[in-house]
Amino acid sequence: MLDKFNDATLLVTGGTGSFGKTFVPMTLASHKVKKIIIFSRDEMKQWEMAKDFQDDPRVRFFIGDVRDRERLYRACDGVDYIVHAAATKIVPTAEYNPFECIKTNVNGAMNVIDAAIDRKVKGVVALSTDKASSPINLYGASKLASDKLFVAGNAYAGGNDTAFSVVRYGNVMGSRGSVIPFFYSQRDEDTLPITDTRMTRFMITLREGVELVWHAFEDMVGGEIYVRKIPSMNVVDIARVVAPQASHKIVGIRPGEKIHEQMVGLEDAPYTYEYDDYYKILPAIHAWHSSAERIKGGRKVADDFVYSSDNNTEWMTSEALAGWIDTNREDLAKPL
Repeated sequence: MLDKFNDATLLVTGGTGSFGKTFVPMTLASHKVKKIIIFSRDEMKQWEMAKDFQDDPRVRFFIGDVRDRERLYRACDGVDYIVHAAATKIVPTAEYNPFECIKTNVNGAMNVIDAAIDRKVKGVVALSTDKASSPINLYGASKLASDKLFVAGNAYAGGNDTAFSVVRYGNVMGSRGSVIPFFYSQRDEDTLPITDTRMTRFMITLREGVELVWHAFEDMVGGEIYVRKIPSMNVVDIARVVAPQASHKIVGIRPGEKIHEQMVGLEDAPYTYEYDDYYKILPAIHAWHSSAERIKGGRKVADDFVYSSDNNTEWMTSEALAGWIDTNREDLAKPL
């Protein structure tokens, strides 16, 4: 249990997404929070989500957009902690709508930082992505900019005690836009589309993603990027588990898509420390990477260290994925 959440008010931006719909019930069950505010712009998703919490006075809903600075300031009044999950996340969507991507992922991050500081929020954890490491697409580039903003926000806060940190993880199993629900929706077809037979992905459950956010709030001083150690899997193996009878058609990678995911790049290695279950990338600015308060007994990684889904030492077995699918069939059967 996270003591700092006791009697605290939390706000989750983009809270009606896959992460928020897992974070909220897990946090309510495990922590003695006072209130969780769901901040998002889709009234229908809020309406549907509210049905699950209609008898719980701790859950509140607030229509708003992180692009709207004034509305965000209003939502942050009295808030102790923020989980920033709102983002434009689909790679091709960002490529074809670049202005909209920047407005949400970069300008929205700036608004969250300003609101948190001015409303004296105690701590903010922002959700990032593997695509922010050595980005080749606009989504990744915008999230790298967002990560940099949240790291620097600790200095920007000045005398305020607001702390900002980031969590970074790869393909979230079962989340909207991930490959497993897509393959599952096509499992009765004769053929599944495969982008590239070499493609690998990190595999993390939503529960593990929530636990990483909890750990970040517990451990953070400010400016850290947390990367959980998780297994990899080849996309062809995923397809064979989901639909073993289907043949495969190679369709090519989408605009801006990577063959392999990366969460710690070569340039991050000088500032990266290893722990039992995760890595921590410390800020290069202000000599924070040498701060004992932030390192906390971590082991410095090698100077040529890279953490990517193809060079991973841990791989998910077909049996493990099949077991996960059996447990989550009800959720996977829901419309994408």
